[in-house]
Amino acid sequence: MVRITKTIAESRLRDVPQGKQFWCQDGRVLKSLPQLGVALKQMDEETFRHHSSESGNDFSNWVRDVIGDEKLSRDLLKSTTQAQAAKNIEDKVAWLKGKIEA
Repeated sequence: MVRITKTIAESRLRDVPQGKQFWCQDGRVLKSLPQLGVALKQMDEETFRHHSSESGNDFSNWVRDVIGDEKLSRDLLKSTTQAQAAKNIEDKVAWLKGKIEA
């Protein structure tokens, strides 16, 4: 298990490098974990289902491969609703911000 330091928390909250953004089916381009959380609250059900289906979960993959958060990635895989996925990200973002402020 990775110990989350202030530096790691900061890196997980900042914008990702050019070319690593998350491209939503609805045309949004997301550059950070906080942006993904906001987008999940706003996107329509069709867009959510496009990126989160039984054949794969694009949100989970992006969080694991680009953001580097294995636990959140697993939590997103277990999320059966859009609201649950948004809550998982909201909680993680708040927790990471707390690590920075501590």
